[in-house]
Amino acid sequence: MKILSKKIVASAIIGTSLLAGVTFTAANGDMAKLMRGNDVVFFGSSTSSISSSVAIPHNYNKLYFSGTVPVVKDRNGSTIYERYGNTEEQAITILERFKQDLEAKGLSMSDITYLRVYVVPDPEHPENPGEIDYQGWFNAYAKYFNTEENPVKTARSTVGVEGLVNSDWLIEIEAEVAYKSINPGKGK
Repeated sequence: MKILSKKIVASAIIGTSLLAGVTFTAANGDMAKLMRGNDVVFFGSSTSSISSSVAIPHNYNKLYFSGTVPVVKDRNGSTIYERYGNTEEQAITILERFKQDLEAKGLSMSDITYLRVYVVPDPEHPENPGEIDYQGWFNAYAKYFNTEENPVKTARSTVGVEGLVNSDWLIEIEAEVAYKSINPGKGK
């Protein structure tokens, strides 16, 4: 019997958000064993900035963020960029909102397992007016994920859409979070 090996990236969340990341090669049986374990496991290529899939075990709670939109910079600004910023700046304000909300709950950005991102054409883009600024979103993502501080590479979908509720918004993000269940009286 031939055992096929696959390279996977796995990260185990310990406690609420202490993260230890490892890259290893596992045989098919080992991969199945990982998925039945007690830790969140991120799968994917070591060269990709995102995971191809995430296994969340039964002993984790889940938290879902609704579509979150950018924070206004200047309500009286005369352009989208003055009011909300470009795609990258808008994305950063959303990710900062997630970070603050998670920290208030005792969690962190390393607990995010999946992002669903909606981006619209940027009418004021200096190089490509009317085109979606995917690179602006990718730049913002790279400041929060797959970094030395937070090695988590979320599973992610990035979707170009015609418009969002407010025509000044260039991006809207939903997030899924997994965190260790706490059994009262037994600790973490």
